[in-house]
Amino acid sequence: MDRLPAAQAAELLTLSRTTTFEAGDVLLRQGEPSRHVMLLQPADPAAVACAKVTAGLEGGAETLLSIRVSGDLIGEQAALRDVPRSATVTACTPLRVAVVTADRFLAFLGGHPEAAQHVAAVLADRLDSANRRRLDFAAYSVPIRLARVLVELADLLGRAGDGGTSIGVELSQPELGRLIGAGEDAVGQAVRRLKTEGFVRPHYRGVTVLDLRGLRRFADLAPVTSEPRPRTRRS
Repeated sequence: MDRLPAAQAAELLTLSRTTTFEAGDVLLRQGEPSRHVMLLQPADPAAVACAKVTAGLEGGAETLLSIRVSGDLIGEQAALRDVPRSATVTACTPLRVAVVTADRFLAFLGGHPEAAQHVAAVLADRLDSANRRRLDFAAYSVPIRLARVLVELADLLGRAGDGGTSIGVELSQPELGRLIGAGEDAVGQAVRRLKTEGFVRPHYRGVTVLDLRGLRRFADLAPVTSEPRPRTRRS
């Protein structure tokens, strides 16, 4: 998971200013020359922060690259490489965001080798994730690619409720399609298949996983010794 250890995150927070975003607000925009970094936190401490990372393609199309959640850093590539933003980041839930200037962030990394190693590991993990997704495109059918993404989201953001595990983020079928590189019709057929198999229950801008173990097997993912305990809201 792309999260700073608690002690490092706490120290980084002392260098930041905090701002808030509502669901649908753009945090970072592709092509902008800004270089600050952001640390994502939920507006509600009992909830999970969530943002989606998208990139525009030639001809006006857009692809959904990944999901970022509570504790994740975003924008670090622009700070480290002094290049324009490579993607757009949009809030999926209300967020509190700690904003750190590039100069402060780079000085922090220079004075904290462990933190710098962690950020390097995060970048490597993200590259591995991108490579896995490209391999998925070549090796698996659309239903299996969709199942793999739903398992990933359930593991990362899953919340218990309504007879199953919510994937924890609102994503339309076209957005799911962009995440797995499939058209809307193909995604619709894949969702119907997973529903028929009893793995999921689709609903407006979301999916509830009814059988996570079965979905994991269908997705050709290695079994785990125990399923992750879904997140529950604290009162």
